[in-house]
Amino acid sequence: MAREDLPRPDAELIDAFVDHLALERHLSEHTVSAYRRDLAQLAGFLGRQRRGLRTATYPVLRRFLAHQATLGYARASVARRVAAVRTFYRWAAARGIVAADPAELLGRPKVVSRLPSVLRPADAARLVEAPVAGSGEGSRVAGDSVERAIALRDRAVLELMYGSGIRVGEVSGLTLDRLDLDRGRVLVSGKGSKEREVPLSEPSSDALERYLRLGRAVLAPPGASQVFFNRRSKPMSPRDIRAMVEQYGRRTLPGRHVTPHTLRHSFATHLVEGGADIRTVQELLGHASVATTQRYTHVSRARLFEAYRRAHPRA
Repeated sequence: MAREDLPRPDAELIDAFVDHLALERHLSEHTVSAYRRDLAQLAGFLGRQRRGLRTATYPVLRRFLAHQATLGYARASVARRVAAVRTFYRWAAARGIVAADPAELLGRPKVVSRLPSVLRPADAARLVEAPVAGSGEGSRVAGDSVERAIALRDRAVLELMYGSGIRVGEVSGLTLDRLDLDRGRVLVSGKGSKEREVPLSEPSSDALERYLRLGRAVLAPPGASQVFFNRRSKPMSPRDIRAMVEQYGRRTLPGRHVTPHTLRHSFATHLVEGGADIRTVQELLGHASVATTQRYTHVSRARLFEAYRRAHPRA
């Protein structure tokens, strides 16, 4: 629901809350936007019940979440909405906006933990090499300068995501001053505005060098600091990057659903399978907790048993 469709008191309250998330808690733009959408949905539901955010009760909040389930939202999506509602009312109660926290007793639906989708090394190589191999958006490499620049850009983006494991938002926000091709390093700003320096693979460095030397000037407006741009000379958004990755995935790996997160999962899993220490992988991924990184050991173990079942005559 759009902001202008909400009652003014609720819209202003949501504005104040998301300012708190962005300016005081320094949450990522993606997280802040998601919380805004979740609370706008809640405010719209409350409006139909002739209530507002300040007058919501625990039973009404329960009905809202039940309604989300009946609309077919996944458990993970409903769980995130519970988190948004609980965080909002905890903030509102602490500031005296509501007399008591109506969301305090809300429970989260249990989310089934799924192992992330992972590409095999050969498939990952086919995907990241697709732009220069004549597949996808860069198929007309020999064509005009814009098509050539896009091919070089796409190769650089794909190599960077698989070679360094950085998030789609970190790629989108990358600026020239954060690239150090001489040292083979890139400085990224992750969740919560936390910075970390990660290595560039040799193919990533080569692809970035070629894009910066031969392609970026065709797409970038004068004086721009961002690294990657779309056809309209605007900085590539996370949506632009997702669409590009999915396009190459469809053409290169038919039947597979490939996203930027697939490349990040593959990066981490291939490191673990290659013997990298889990703490090192945690630092490279920018995970706050090693528990988040542990799932890559589960992925690796699953692939190990798959190989056993496929190869052993008595398996």
